[in-house]
Amino acid sequence: MSKYDPLGQYLESRSDRHIAMSFAEIERIVGSRLPRSKMHRAWWSNNPSNNVMTRQWLSAGYQTEQVDIAGERLVFSRVRARGDAPSRSAPSAPPTDGGQTGGGPARDRLFGCMKGSLSVAEGVDLTRPAEPEWGLCYEDG
Repeated sequence: MSKYDPLGQYLESRSDRHIAMSFAEIERIVGSRLPRSKMHRAWWSNNPSNNVMTRQWLSAGYQTEQVDIAGERLVFSRVRARGDAPSRSAPSAPPTDGGQTGGGPARDRLFGCMKGSLSVAEGVDLTRPAEPEWGLCYEDG
Protein backbone atom coordinates (compact mmCIF):
# COMPACT_ATOMS: atom_id res chain seq x y z
CA MET A 1 0.00 0.00 0.00
CA SER A 2 1.29 3.41 -0.99
CA LYS A 3 0.86 6.59 0.99
CA TYR A 4 -0.49 8.06 -2.27
CA ASP A 5 -3.31 5.50 -2.58
CA PRO A 6 -5.86 8.08 -1.29
CA LEU A 7 -5.07 10.30 -4.30
CA GLY A 8 -5.66 7.39 -6.69
CA GLN A 9 -8.93 6.55 -4.94
CA TYR A 10 -10.03 10.18 -5.04
CA LEU A 11 -9.33 10.47 -8.77
CA GLU A 12 -10.98 7.12 -9.53
CA SER A 13 -14.12 8.30 -7.76
CA ARG A 14 -14.39 11.35 -10.00
CA SER A 15 -15.91 11.45 -13.47
CA ASP A 16 -14.73 14.96 -14.33
CA ARG A 17 -12.79 15.47 -17.55
CA HIS A 18 -10.53 18.03 -15.79
CA ILE A 19 -9.79 18.39 -12.08
CA ALA A 20 -7.91 21.54 -11.02
CA MET A 21 -6.10 21.12 -7.72
CA SER A 22 -3.57 22.89 -5.57
CA PHE A 23 -0.59 21.08 -4.11
CA ALA A 24 -2.13 21.77 -0.68
CA GLU A 25 -5.35 19.97 -1.70
CA ILE A 26 -3.32 16.95 -2.78
CA GLU A 27 -1.49 17.04 0.57
CA ARG A 28 -4.85 17.07 2.40
CA ILE A 29 -6.06 14.07 0.38
CA VAL A 30 -2.92 11.98 0.98
CA GLY A 31 -2.62 13.11 4.59
CA SER A 32 1.01 14.20 4.39
CA ARG A 33 3.23 16.82 2.85
CA LEU A 34 4.52 16.32 -0.67
CA PRO A 35 8.30 16.01 -1.01
CA ARG A 36 10.47 19.02 -1.89
CA SER A 37 10.81 17.56 -5.38
CA LYS A 38 7.27 18.82 -6.00
CA MET A 39 8.96 22.10 -6.97
CA HIS A 40 10.57 20.42 -10.00
CA ARG A 41 8.49 20.12 -13.17
CA ALA A 42 9.86 16.62 -13.83
CA TRP A 43 8.21 15.34 -10.64
CA TRP A 44 4.81 16.07 -12.21
CA SER A 45 5.61 14.33 -15.51
CA ASN A 46 3.39 11.52 -16.70
CA ASN A 47 6.23 9.01 -16.92
CA PRO A 48 5.04 5.89 -15.02
CA SER A 49 8.55 5.17 -13.76
CA ASN A 50 8.86 8.71 -12.37
CA ASN A 51 7.53 8.18 -8.85
CA VAL A 52 4.90 6.29 -6.86
CA MET A 53 2.38 9.14 -6.97
CA THR A 54 2.58 9.33 -10.77
CA ARG A 55 1.43 5.72 -11.03
CA GLN A 56 -1.60 6.59 -8.87
CA TRP A 57 -2.96 9.28 -11.20
CA LEU A 58 -2.12 7.27 -14.32
CA SER A 59 -3.86 4.16 -12.93
CA ALA A 60 -6.90 6.30 -12.15
CA GLY A 61 -7.04 7.35 -15.81
CA TYR A 62 -5.64 10.87 -15.48
CA GLN A 63 -2.54 12.75 -16.53
CA THR A 64 -1.16 16.06 -15.32
CA GLU A 65 -1.47 19.23 -17.38
CA GLN A 66 -1.00 22.94 -16.80
CA VAL A 67 1.45 22.39 -13.96
CA ASP A 68 2.12 25.77 -12.31
CA ILE A 69 5.08 25.23 -10.00
CA ALA A 70 5.21 28.82 -8.73
CA GLY A 71 1.46 28.89 -8.04
CA GLU A 72 1.53 25.31 -6.73
CA ARG A 73 -1.41 24.25 -8.88
CA LEU A 74 -2.10 21.73 -11.63
CA VAL A 75 -4.88 20.14 -13.63
CA PHE A 76 -5.52 16.41 -13.86
CA SER A 77 -7.08 15.56 -17.24
CA ARG A 78 -8.86 12.30 -17.94
CA VAL A 79 -7.11 10.24 -20.62
CA ARG A 80 -9.21 7.09 -20.45
CA ALA A 81 -12.73 6.27 -19.34
CA ARG A 82 -13.41 4.98 -15.85
CA GLY A 83 -13.19 1.21 -15.73
CA ASP A 84 -10.93 0.94 -18.79
CA ALA A 85 -7.71 -0.93 -18.20
CA PRO A 86 -4.61 1.27 -18.07
CA SER A 87 -2.32 1.06 -21.07
CA ARG A 88 0.91 -0.85 -20.48
CA SER A 89 2.83 1.04 -23.13
CA ALA A 90 3.14 4.65 -24.15
CA PRO A 91 1.01 5.62 -27.13
CA SER A 92 3.01 5.76 -30.32
CA ALA A 93 2.96 8.69 -32.68
CA PRO A 94 0.54 8.21 -35.57
CA PRO A 95 2.21 7.43 -38.88
CA THR A 96 2.41 10.41 -41.19
CA ASP A 97 4.10 8.80 -44.16
CA GLY A 98 1.68 5.95 -44.71
CA GLY A 99 4.29 3.48 -43.50
CA GLN A 100 6.54 4.27 -46.47
CA THR A 101 9.81 4.49 -44.52
CA GLY A 102 9.87 0.91 -43.22
CA GLY A 103 12.17 -0.34 -40.50
CA GLY A 104 10.10 0.41 -37.42
CA PRO A 105 7.19 2.57 -36.40
CA ALA A 106 6.66 5.73 -38.41
CA ARG A 107 7.05 9.02 -36.57
CA ASP A 108 5.96 12.49 -37.28
CA ARG A 109 8.78 14.51 -38.85
CA LEU A 110 8.66 16.85 -35.87
CA PHE A 111 8.59 15.08 -32.53
CA GLY A 112 9.95 15.46 -29.06
CA CYS A 113 9.78 18.53 -26.86
CA MET A 114 8.61 20.76 -29.73
CA LYS A 115 5.89 18.37 -30.98
CA GLY A 116 2.78 20.28 -31.90
CA SER A 117 4.45 23.70 -31.86
CA LEU A 118 5.89 23.59 -35.39
CA SER A 119 4.45 22.78 -38.78
CA VAL A 120 6.00 22.32 -42.19
CA ALA A 121 4.35 24.01 -45.16
CA GLU A 122 3.10 21.72 -47.92
CA GLY A 123 5.79 20.99 -50.50
CA VAL A 124 8.77 22.01 -48.34
CA ASP A 125 11.73 19.61 -48.60
CA LEU A 126 13.45 19.57 -45.22
CA THR A 127 16.47 17.77 -46.68
CA ARG A 128 17.22 20.46 -49.30
CA PRO A 129 19.88 23.01 -48.25
CA ALA A 130 18.46 26.46 -47.59
CA GLU A 131 21.38 28.08 -49.42
CA PRO A 132 22.58 25.62 -52.09
CA GLU A 133 25.30 28.05 -53.21
CA TRP A 134 27.19 27.82 -49.89
CA GLY A 135 29.17 24.84 -51.11
CA LEU A 136 30.39 26.53 -54.28
CA CYS A 137 33.30 28.17 -52.44
CA TYR A 138 34.85 24.69 -52.00
CA GLU A 139 34.72 23.82 -55.71
CA ASP A 140 37.45 26.39 -56.54
CA GLY A 141 40.02 24.19 -54.86
